This record gives sequence, C-alpha cells and structure tokens, in this order.
Amino acid sequence: MPFDNTSSFRRGSRLAPSAIRYAYRNLESYDTWYKTNYPDLKIADLGDLTEEEDATLVVDTVESLISQLKADGKVPIMLGGEHSITTGAVRNFKECSMVIIDAHSDFRRSYFGNLHNHACVTYRSLEILGPGRIFSVGTRSTSKEEYEDLDYSKVRFYTSREVDSLGMEKIAEEIDKKARGNIYFSIDMDGIDPADAPGVGTPEPYGITPRQLRVLIGRLAKRIIGLDIVEMTPLYDNGNTAMLAAKIIQDFLGNRETR
Repeated sequence: MPFDNTSSFRRGSRLAPSAIRYAYRNLESYDTWYKTNYPDLKIADLGDLTEEEDATLVVDTVESLISQLKADGKVPIMLGGEHSITTGAVRNFKECSMVIIDAHSDFRRSYFGNLHNHACVTYRSLEILGPGRIFSVGTRSTSKEEYEDLDYSKVRFYTSREVDSLGMEKIAEEIDKKARGNIYFSIDMDGIDPADAPGVGTPEPYGITPRQLRVLIGRLAKRIIGLDIVEMTPLYDNGNTAMLAAKIIQDFLGNRETR
C-alpha cells in the first residue's frame, strides 16, 4: 500500500513495497533453522494498490481488499506505506487482539485535523477492538496529551525500557496469555532501533533489536492471522532496513510452518 501523505517528518514510505520486494528476492530460498523451502509455500503477490492522496479513501480501500482476502481464508501480509493504512486492516479483525511494534504511542485522537493520520493508528484501533486487546511493544516516544488521555491505560504499552529490564521472552509469554483470540500484528519499523533500521520516517533512539522482535514473532506466529510492515522509508536507508523487513517476513512464514 504505497501511501505516505500524512507523514509528519521524513516522507518516502510509499516507495517501501518495491524496496522490500527487491530485498526479499535476494534472500536465500531455504532456511536451515525452520527447514522451510520458501518457494514451496503458497504465496501470492497481489502487487501494489493504486497510490492515492486521501487517507480516508486509502483506509477504506485497504479494508475492502483485506476483507476479500480474509473471506478467502488467506493470511494477508501488507507492505506500507505509513502506519495509517493499518486501521483499514484492523476493521476486519474485530474479534482479535492486536500487537504493535512501534517507537511511538500513536495515540492521538486526530492530528492536523486528520483522523487517519499515522499518529492516530493506535487510538483508531482501540475504537475498533476495545480495551485490553492491544499490546504495543517498544514504545519510547509519546506526547503529554496522549499520555494523559483517559483511554491511554486501555492499551498495554511495553516501553523499550521494559523490554530491556523484563526481557522479550517474558513479555512475549505475557502477551500470549492475555491476548484474546487470534492476533493482528503490526510492525512499524521505527520500533526497531535506528542502528538496525535507519530507513524510517520518524527514527527514535533506544529501540528494540531485531532478535527481540524475532522472539515475539516466534511466540505468536501461529496465532497471527494478519501482518503489516509499515513506515520503512527507502530514501533514508542504507539497504539494511529493507533487508530486515524482508527477513521478518521469512521469519513469520518459517515460524508458521514449523511451530
């Protein structure tokens, strides 16, 4: 979903889908850890949706497409684009819980007058799913307005400090126990430390590591029925962020095949 019209700092995430595809093609096709030969999996690339400027139209379009994929029994993997597109997908998983990887709380009720700004995705998702069903991991940036919102406590925000102190294994175990139903998993690449993922729209130091993210995906993979990777910005990348995003997809697929 090549859309970045509400980006508030570094634009260019509309270019990410093609960059991630290019990186994915350069990964080895067999994984010795999972014993998975990826070309043998039933994967279809539907290509890019039409690039649009209106956030509401984009969110509605995503909702419609994901609805078709879900009805057909498929597990969608959506490449952004900015984080606002996630809302359209989540509308199709009202019975699920949600896990978000993100440096930012994204809990604004609106931003610059736009309900579908990328800074509002967690709040929009809360409106859809309700309290106690969203777990955001890696948070280290929020506004006072968001933090003091009376609904803020309805989302469990695991800060990057908590990840360091508690360990991702413990956090993954806790989420696995508390999440209700299946899981929609949204990965904002800025949740990962910019040393490992520099090509993002709004970088924030002191993030989680790729290995910590892999622990969480490994624990939850069998319950994940939808995944997106967003906010990767090739214009600011050295190639590492796109390759990491591609590898995350492989890890998700490999875990689903073997565990």
